[in-house]
Amino acid sequence: MFRDRAVVAEGSRLRRIGPLAAPVGWGVVAAAWRMWCPLAREPGLPMRVAGSVVFLTVGIGLVLGVRCGLLRELARVRAVAEAAQQVLLRPPPPRIDGLAVAAGQLSAARGAVVGGDLYEAAATPYGVRIVIGDVRGHGLAALGTVAALLGSFREAAHDETELAGVLRRLERALGRHLCERAPEEHLVAEEFVTLLLLEIRPDGEIRVLDCGHPGPYRIGGRRVEPVPVGEPLPPLGAFPLPAELAPYTAGRLLPGETLVLHTDGAEEARDHRGRFFPLPAVLAGAAREAPAELVRQVHTALLRHTGGRLADDAALLVVRSDRVRVPAQPAEPGLRRTRPAPSPR
Repeated sequence: MFRDRAVVAEGSRLRRIGPLAAPVGWGVVAAAWRMWCPLAREPGLPMRVAGSVVFLTVGIGLVLGVRCGLLRELARVRAVAEAAQQVLLRPPPPRIDGLAVAAGQLSAARGAVVGGDLYEAAATPYGVRIVIGDVRGHGLAALGTVAALLGSFREAAHDETELAGVLRRLERALGRHLCERAPEEHLVAEEFVTLLLLEIRPDGEIRVLDCGHPGPYRIGGRRVEPVPVGEPLPPLGAFPLPAELAPYTAGRLLPGETLVLHTDGAEEARDHRGRFFPLPAVLAGAAREAPAELVRQVHTALLRHTGGRLADDAALLVVRSDRVRVPAQPAEPGLRRTRPAPSPR
């Protein structure tokens, strides 16, 4: 095993220095020609020009070789980052239990494809359970917390019969992660996660537990309205959760309606004049689009609004109900509903 690792490391080293071999070889030849060739030491402008051209060519070759090597290394790093994103923040299935689902994230960290936002949706025996959250900070530094919370949710969503149990599992997972990363109490207290936990039951009923996270929007036709989430709980990690956790019932998601869950980076982004991003207006303009297209249009409008310079990660998760409403069954023709005969006195 150690021999295989050494061979891989040696191959990687050879790939990095490969583009420099030709320029370095020409440089050695040019230096030897300059030092030992009598013709090169002859005085006069032509020889000086020829020597300058040779060394300039060698210098350009070295720069181009280094640049090619860096570009190849950057391409490999991006490929690894994209693979990590598919495992960590994997895109949800396009359909979950009669719901059309799409999600996406924009990272504020330059060159990063993942950041401090998290989302997941899962079909469970208790309904479709969804989590969206925002880790304090953004970029690659928040990935460990994102991984701990998503791993806990993917198990707890199926194991816990109540939504409150899922939230308590997430709180314990975050506490273990923070204690392992920063045992000092003053460092642990500085870390927290805003989080929205949502359950859409088979009859469309929406139940919510909100830990300091922005509430979702409901789209019905071209009407966009905020969904009430009840009294918010403290962010995870900031304070312990209360002893009693009662999910808030936020109405029903009717067939054809859409829920848009988001992080605060999507609503608090500003342009160069300090104006906030008009998320409800953008949602109203894309209300009739499919979830994946709606996510794309919001991200495009967000980048246009900020000039491509995001101050915080921005994540969206869109859920549209494609469940068919079963109409009331009419009485069969020819059958007449009769009243029961009165009982004799």
